[in-house]
Amino acid sequence: MSLEAVMHPRFRTVAAALVLLTAVGCGDSGPGEGDRLDMGIAVANISLNFAHEMVLGAESAAEHAGDVDFKAVGPPNTDGPAEVQLFQNLTTRAKDGIVLENLDPPIFTRPAARAVDQGIPIVALDTAPTDGSKVTFYVGNDNYALGELMAEEALKRLGDDPEGEIVIGVPNPGTPVLDSRAQGIADTFGEQAPGVKVLGPFQTYSDPGQNHSSWSAQVNAHPDALAFLGVGDADSYNLAKIKKAKGGKWLTAGFDVDPKTLEAVEDGSNFVTIDPQHFLKGYLSTAMLIESVREQDGRLPDGWFLSPGGVVDSTNIDDVIARQKSAEAAYDWYRPAIDKLLGDRAGSMHPLEDPR
Repeated sequence: MSLEAVMHPRFRTVAAALVLLTAVGCGDSGPGEGDRLDMGIAVANISLNFAHEMVLGAESAAEHAGDVDFKAVGPPNTDGPAEVQLFQNLTTRAKDGIVLENLDPPIFTRPAARAVDQGIPIVALDTAPTDGSKVTFYVGNDNYALGELMAEEALKRLGDDPEGEIVIGVPNPGTPVLDSRAQGIADTFGEQAPGVKVLGPFQTYSDPGQNHSSWSAQVNAHPDALAFLGVGDADSYNLAKIKKAKGGKWLTAGFDVDPKTLEAVEDGSNFVTIDPQHFLKGYLSTAMLIESVREQDGRLPDGWFLSPGGVVDSTNIDDVIARQKSAEAAYDWYRPAIDKLLGDRAGSMHPLEDPR
């Protein structure tokens, strides 16, 4: 299947199987020529943009490496136990390595440890591994810093010494990466805007329908709020939708680069979106996994490989929309960062206990 075929605003899911299979095997053979690898990625919600981006990045890295059969799995809705089952099924096929992203780390501790015991190299992606999982390599953002970034962008637009309320929403409370984003927002307002009262974080759910209902309730409960800020991708486009429907004057923003979110930034409904650059993380994690198998007998680094994120606003929205048109366009846009990060890996490595 070509990369053009898998680039779509939403994953083409096969509901009965809950998997997307992409076999990639073109390109120049690297080290280990003649040894075709069976690998894969498991994600928490194959229907949402953040997972779509990670899988596209992973598939791109597998294609560029060559001779890799690559399979992506994940439930159509955020469902930790369902993802555990899909991950366990994947271990029977992807014997040469798996990239694991999830939103419920504790329930993956034993399944991940069993996979490592079976000799399968596992890279944790986006969510740091738990103690006991035996996974020692993690690729992810500094999510607390991304939360700080969102708050700083909001403060630029609220003027000097703002007073009032802001409302923070988290789709899945208890998920470390999301909680870290919310904490970064709250702490920044607490430090830089003492006249602002932070409400929440409230649960907003990852399911788009539930998310819309949750945010509608918060907007109705706090009609005079200065801003409504979410830390997930459904938060972004649902807040924009509600703001348009109500003619709201408050600030709204969320995370990720769902097409509806980019439209909201383009038309000014949302002042920014924070981009964790999921394609980049998917690419980096898979490229390093493949290299470790082919050149280092599966020995992965120990630690946290810090992957960057950024702000999408009116100044760069056109470039980001162009980036999102295809996997090839995304790779071309990210290639300088990929080359830099893979060329100086030590510069991005941090202790495994440090992620936030």
